[in-house]
Amino acid sequence: MLPSYYGIPFAILLVLGGTLSCFAGYRLFRFVLAIYGFILGAMVASSMMGANSTGAMVIAAIVGGLAGALVLTLAYFVGIALLGAGLGALVVAPVLWQAFGTGDPPAIAVILLAVAGSIGAMLLQRYVIIITTAFGGAWTLLVGLLAMTGDRGATRAAVSGDVWILYPTTAPGQRWIPIVWFVLGLIGTAVQLGITGKKTD
Repeated sequence: MLPSYYGIPFAILLVLGGTLSCFAGYRLFRFVLAIYGFILGAMVASSMMGANSTGAMVIAAIVGGLAGALVLTLAYFVGIALLGAGLGALVVAPVLWQAFGTGDPPAIAVILLAVAGSIGAMLLQRYVIIITTAFGGAWTLLVGLLAMTGDRGATRAAVSGDVWILYPTTAPGQRWIPIVWFVLGLIGTAVQLGITGKKTD
């Protein structure tokens, strides 16, 4: 994880990327893939470095981010399948399982929904891209806003050295976050279906 004083620039990247993804994800899909590839690559690479190696951590985040952006941009169809798989896993982990179960969801349920989401994404590409980018963008936008406003949960995670998991639904004592996320996702879906994601003749 990057040091806390790099939090605001990274949060701004999350807010901008989340906004683009939420409201224009289908039209700018390759660009959105590059943004998410960069974010994921930076998170993975920086989390593998020691907490005291600030310079190495920043370099690893940049290199990992560029590699992630390149991989997802070049792997267009793989990116669609991965988005579908991510949406399938997202339905289980932070939403359904927290609503109907306790603890972590069983691995087999996450795997099965990820596979189902991946297959569905390839069959219904346009709609899956719109829904996934809308809800994924809303999710990313919320996390960025929480980080920018100094959310206590995010601050505690930074101080403890934990890897920052991008789940708005895990913020303790903030039950409004899943509701805002869901509403933002619906608005983003409607905007893309009605305006930015329309098919051009």
